Amino acid sequence: MPQDAFTLRINALELNAALKGGRINRVNQPSREELSFIIYTGTRTLKLVLNTNASNSGVYFTDDERENPLVAPNFCMLLRKHLQNAEILEISTIGFERILCFRLHCTSDFSACERVLYAEIMGKYSNLILTENGVILGALKTTSLDENCKRTVFTGAKYMLPAPQDKVNPSDFSALQTVCKEAQGDWGHFLFTHVSGLAPSTAEMIAATYCGGDLARHVYDFIFSDECAPCVLTRAGEPVDFFARRVEGATPFPTLSAAQTFFYTEKRAKQQFAQLKRRLETAATAARKKHEKRLAQILERKIAASDSEENRIKGELITANLYRLEKGMNSCVLDNYYDGSQTKIVLDSMLSPTQNAQQYYKKYRKQKRTLEALAPQEQEVRAELDYAESLLAAIFAADSIDDLRSLEEEMLGAELMRQPQEKMRKKKTEIPFRTFEKDGFRIFAGRNNLQNDRLVKSGAPDDLWLHAQKYHSCHVLIKTDNQKVPDAVLEFAASVCARYSSSKGGRIPVDYCKLKYVKKPPKSKAGFVVYTDYQTILVEPLEDSTVSADKNA
Repeated sequence: MPQDAFTLRINALELNAALKGGRINRVNQPSREELSFIIYTGTRTLKLVLNTNASNSGVYFTDDERENPLVAPNFCMLLRKHLQNAEILEISTIGFERILCFRLHCTSDFSACERVLYAEIMGKYSNLILTENGVILGALKTTSLDENCKRTVFTGAKYMLPAPQDKVNPSDFSALQTVCKEAQGDWGHFLFTHVSGLAPSTAEMIAATYCGGDLARHVYDFIFSDECAPCVLTRAGEPVDFFARRVEGATPFPTLSAAQTFFYTEKRAKQQFAQLKRRLETAATAARKKHEKRLAQILERKIAASDSEENRIKGELITANLYRLEKGMNSCVLDNYYDGSQTKIVLDSMLSPTQNAQQYYKKYRKQKRTLEALAPQEQEVRAELDYAESLLAAIFAADSIDDLRSLEEEMLGAELMRQPQEKMRKKKTEIPFRTFEKDGFRIFAGRNNLQNDRLVKSGAPDDLWLHAQKYHSCHVLIKTDNQKVPDAVLEFAASVCARYSSSKGGRIPVDYCKLKYVKKPPKSKAGFVVYTDYQTILVEPLEDSTVSADKNA
């Protein structure tokens, strides 16, 4: 994204027009590299984000409700101390640097002074630095005297601008003319490497709009013109970049702030979705592997104890033929009166025939007890494994952050993952069912196994309940209100069920029946039910475009 000096100059003009004279009512720090100001301008309240993350650095407005830690970080506390109720005198850029300067009039019960907050938007070197009379009061990212740094940033040090690049400042027109006389080859690349404060995309845009003549004058007029046509470029529904000037195929916005707000909100949502999905998938996969390993151990023990009946028969054959056997024999071949065959039996020469028979009986009883103990363990592990696979199916089918948050809530309750250490202020609200509407009928789908159970309990006996046959899927409920459900509605609900299932596409069978025929066995895992009196319909999964159009209707 072009968070260069060219874009920041326009951004500063918009921020100054919107916030000049406003007061900072609240300071929050939702993450390690991001702060937010709640600012009252006299007519409205705005939320301003100051982000110093390497890939998301910027200063822009937002409506997002971020969760804040219970204990504010040190820099946040410092800003609250010095900037609470501070009046914004001016927002500007420093020369042609990628630095926004917030001049603030700060008052307290005993004093009044002017402080300056510098927002350095420089990719991985981005920082927030608060100063008074040119001396640093504090910074989000500090250096120490022990570090071999060209620029010191710590409390008490004098604030210095970053070291200048070996490039021409475009505000110096004579120097710009001199360097532009040497322009050759790829003009966009030449401008990026020789003119300071330009992102590659901005340099390419300047080169693309040049139609001959004085190149220096064109560059200067382009950079310092008040023309602004903000837009956001998207590909495959995902935001790629935002620009201060019009770009072919991009979506226009009324202001650069609005373009940035949209871009960063969408990008953050995509990142949060991907991060949470990866976290849940890792936890569910670990649970599945754990139960698969335990099941393999149980099956291995079952195989080892599978010859228990054979040991019992050998014990009986030895007992029936005691008169033919003597102590000291290593083996014997006896008639098996169960199947008429000859059975070779290994004997311990140190034991008597009776003692050998008792040894086989003892081994048989031990194996029998093992099999009896393993049976409920196997049943339990298979249920746990099935539950883990149902979670993975729901994670892969999730298409919104609410889907994942509901699954996170379920997995935290099932102790499949740990609660984050920092407790947040914001109270968690109950996430609703997926909601659809078709021909006047309301259709609900569970987002996780807990919601599936709640859906079964919340419906009326004559409502229609649906579930994919032989696949993990969400539970779907059609509210009938004692009316007959048309085939089109039934097919739509079945396609919703298929969409949120573990199937890999294609036509799949979906069972449906009245809710009164659906029962949840006692002590069964969340989402597990049994049902009778059902019918089956073959459907294609609902397309993603239809999901986004109908969900939460």
